[in-house]
Amino acid sequence: MSDYSLGEKLKVTIFGQSHAPAIGCVIEGYPAGRAIDWAAVSAFMARRAPGQNAWSTPRKEADAPDILSGLNDQGLTCGAPIAAVIHNQNTRSGDYEHLRRVPRPGHADYAARLKYGDAFDVRGGGQFSARLTAPLCLAGALALQYLNDQGVQIAAHIAAIGGIEDAMPDPVHPVLPLYAPGTFPVIDAAQGEKMKVAIEKARQSGDSVGGVVRCLVTGLPGGLGGPLFGGVEGKIAQAIFGIPAVKGVAFGEGFGAASLRGSDNNDAYCIENGAVRTITNHAGGILGGITTGMPLYFTAAFKPTPSIARAQQSVNLETMEKTELTIQGRHDPCVVPRAVPVVEAVTALVLMDLILQGA
Repeated sequence: MSDYSLGEKLKVTIFGQSHAPAIGCVIEGYPAGRAIDWAAVSAFMARRAPGQNAWSTPRKEADAPDILSGLNDQGLTCGAPIAAVIHNQNTRSGDYEHLRRVPRPGHADYAARLKYGDAFDVRGGGQFSARLTAPLCLAGALALQYLNDQGVQIAAHIAAIGGIEDAMPDPVHPVLPLYAPGTFPVIDAAQGEKMKVAIEKARQSGDSVGGVVRCLVTGLPGGLGGPLFGGVEGKIAQAIFGIPAVKGVAFGEGFGAASLRGSDNNDAYCIENGAVRTITNHAGGILGGITTGMPLYFTAAFKPTPSIARAQQSVNLETMEKTELTIQGRHDPCVVPRAVPVVEAVTALVLMDLILQGA
């Protein structure tokens, strides 16, 4: 796996930078002969798109993909790589000029300079920007359509923002979708309103807030994955950590299992409708790195947006002296709401790849 590619049988390569003329993706291995519901793709990408509400950046982008290859004259996938570009239109590169010499705390600026030197594209964070999650969502939307046809459903929601928690879905018999389309992505609307207040308070104080996304998968066949380094957890976690701002991933009971006894954490077996199931699902649908046929679920922790309006201490890389930095530009006071479809997209890409491999 390269720095910009994900998958084996289904391989997705992401390219571009935040303020480059375009960003995009190349999808290899997508089955031929499939009719893509492009209206559904657009609706899915709109869930991630910026500039739509008070809790996202005011930067507005159409995020309308231009498909360059991979379709035949009837609009069906033809087996060739699907290549697509999304043109960047609403950039303000001047907001980042002073950051060539003063790295932003919490961003990849300094680490990128250690690797790429002065060639690093500082505009909007370059290739480290969350802007590149747009082509990820394009590829993920195609994977979701394939998985839906296989009876596999994926849905994520905001598990928490600023310590305010949403309701927990039933891990044994989750009902998907988790919320009505077009609404704030939570199960408990009242908790969602509290989260919005917390985001707005952070924004008004020139600050930001982080949170947690929970993702659930139903209809996934048992037997996918493998032991040790072939485990499904490892493959999903590696991909999820490719999403900017992710700082932690936990499956099933996760870190909570460390405080339980084995008698509480073990999922007892039962027979349900002639199939082997478990009464509880602390394992999150995976044992020994292999799917069990139970719903798969995990959480991903997102840090607060590092670009904040408050003055922060940094250093001037030219003078090697301490300096104060106030970040300009347009940024999300909380990335979590827009990250929900990104988590779904990346999960879909990993699982479709595993299914195509028969792994």
